[in-house]
Amino acid sequence: MKGQIEKIRMGDGAEIAVYHVQPWDAPDGEKNGGGASATGRRGGLILLQEIFGVTEHIRELADEFAEAGYEVLAPALFDREHPGFESDYSGPNFERAMHLARDLHPFEQSVRDAQSCVDRLADAGPVFVVGYCYGGSVAWRLAQTSPNLAAASCYYGSLIPKDFAADAPLCATIAHFGRFDGGIAMDGDTGVEALAQRDHPTAQIFVYEAGHGFNSDRRKDYHANSADLALQRTLMLFQACGG
Repeated sequence: MKGQIEKIRMGDGAEIAVYHVQPWDAPDGEKNGGGASATGRRGGLILLQEIFGVTEHIRELADEFAEAGYEVLAPALFDREHPGFESDYSGPNFERAMHLARDLHPFEQSVRDAQSCVDRLADAGPVFVVGYCYGGSVAWRLAQTSPNLAAASCYYGSLIPKDFAADAPLCATIAHFGRFDGGIAMDGDTGVEALAQRDHPTAQIFVYEAGHGFNSDRRKDYHANSADLALQRTLMLFQACGG
């Protein structure tokens, strides 16, 4: 891992763990998305976790974005309720993750903590957000509410079409969904197709021939082609918006 875990104070005074990694240059031929800029930094990036916590997978994603030139903060959103929580994708820890996300931890607290991380990086240049699953919903909601966010990329957040479809994001935003995601409907009033039909001027919706969690190589639904294309679109968006 290229970064380190730090304790950072949030807007309500609570200190939570955050994985913090600075931009870095990879050797020639190994750069992801072009590597760091001539100044070593394209911007700040808030990377928002799945329900499983700031896992090794999330830290690796943060390192990849740092390799592309971004200073990354990945906050442990459930730290108030369960400090240091990390889960695999089944068993008792999975049940605990579901309980944390659905019952114990207020969703809007995650949005506020993400904004606290944005505020921490805002003075150094543009700030972006990317989120996965639970974090994808948080990223979309942050894009609807944050006044100082440059762009957002939101991966398969189930609450996006269900609860947060009505309002357009304040910044340029893309959202990625898998057509075969068993937990996010394609059709119906609260489905992905209805979200796309709202035609928000700041948002673009992409659907991939994949299932839920297609970006994670730890999961059975990992789909490399979809993951690569979604990352390409994410980096292109960030660069187009000043990153």
